[in-house]
Amino acid sequence: MDFRKSCLSVLAFAAIVAIGSASAANCTNASLNGVWGVLDAGSNNGQPEATLTQLTFDGAGHLSGTVTNSTDGTITTGKVAGSYSVNKNCSGSLFVNLPGNKTANSNFALDNSKKGAQIIRTDTGLVKTGTAFEKGASVCATIGKKATFAGTLSGTITGFGQIAGGGQVIFDGKGNISGMVTFSMGGGISNAPIVGTYTENADCTGTAEFTPQGFTTANFNLVVVDAGKEIFIVETDANTTVSGTLQK
Repeated sequence: MDFRKSCLSVLAFAAIVAIGSASAANCTNASLNGVWGVLDAGSNNGQPEATLTQLTFDGAGHLSGTVTNSTDGTITTGKVAGSYSVNKNCSGSLFVNLPGNKTANSNFALDNSKKGAQIIRTDTGLVKTGTAFEKGASVCATIGKKATFAGTLSGTITGFGQIAGGGQVIFDGKGNISGMVTFSMGGGISNAPIVGTYTENADCTGTAEFTPQGFTTANFNLVVVDAGKEIFIVETDANTTVSGTLQK
């Protein structure tokens, strides 16, 4: 078989599928409705930054919610409000008023289910991408069923450098955390059991703290999304810029 012709055939088929999908897309502002969690991370004018928000979209171009932001180890929290616009092809844009008279602009693309999205910040000086999921049919409360999550986190500690972690985190349904995590601290690898506690509010926001054996306690704010299948987290300890996800 002629390799060139084969490649051209594949590309032509992909183009036909893409055109068909685009023509079938029919999104409006009403396509983005309800409560969503958003986690993005990257840099803000050269400083590491991670941002966790829970946003409520009204289906008519308006949004409100709460935010936890970590910029080079400085943590801020508060309420947000803003606007959004969804194009017919299911791409769109967000404008958010942040605490401290700051603003955030982003572009996004909804996935095929319209229950998730990928996001990129578009403000000058920021290099950040992120993921968003609808809260879904989650029933959130500290007291509930035991759940085991696979989790990762990454970021920086001011004055130390980059860190990352990955492993198993168990929520016992009674407010307690256990598990085993592998940590990379500046390239040095260690394995450690973890113990801690967590809270989940009825609106699917919450907090968690855990102590890896041999390390200090880490504290996080969290947002539960995707009908309880995933949790977005951001560390709230000073001098840290660390965020991650937990997946059931």
